[in-house]
Amino acid sequence: MPSFDVVCEADMVEVKNAVEQSNKEITTRFDFKGSSAKVDQKERELTLFADSDFQLGQVRDVLINKMSKRKVDVRFLDEQKVEKIGGDKVKQVIKVRNGIETDDAKKITKLIKESKMKVQASIQGEAVRVTGKDRDILQEAIALLRKDVQDLPLAFNNFRD
Repeated sequence: MPSFDVVCEADMVEVKNAVEQSNKEITTRFDFKGSSAKVDQKERELTLFADSDFQLGQVRDVLINKMSKRKVDVRFLDEQKVEKIGGDKVKQVIKVRNGIETDDAKKITKLIKESKMKVQASIQGEAVRVTGKDRDILQEAIALLRKDVQDLPLAFNNFRD
């Protein structure tokens, strides 16, 4: 039976490249001269450092710009609140989403069931597996999800015939 998986995972190599390019631009920009502005990456967590809230906004803009140029969807980024770390210095943690949360997976399965298509959707950990009778119905299901689920950067992989 043909099937595919609906997943939500960023290309971490491209995220790492975007972080490196952001740091390179930050070190060469005149308005960041002599500041401690930078972006650190630990697994799926990015930490932005700056000397002020305004500079932190500039660092975030540089990072988002580099991510979009490297075709990393910015909807993967889950921004936490800004923290003061002594003096005027501030930091912000940005988590990179991985996997579909349970609530979102339930929404996806409900959407597929309400569409009356002849496919079944089941939650498999952090992915949703969709199975159907033939390839055309599965492609219609992909089109439906692309159209109706705008708030998540969904990817479709593991397509089996």
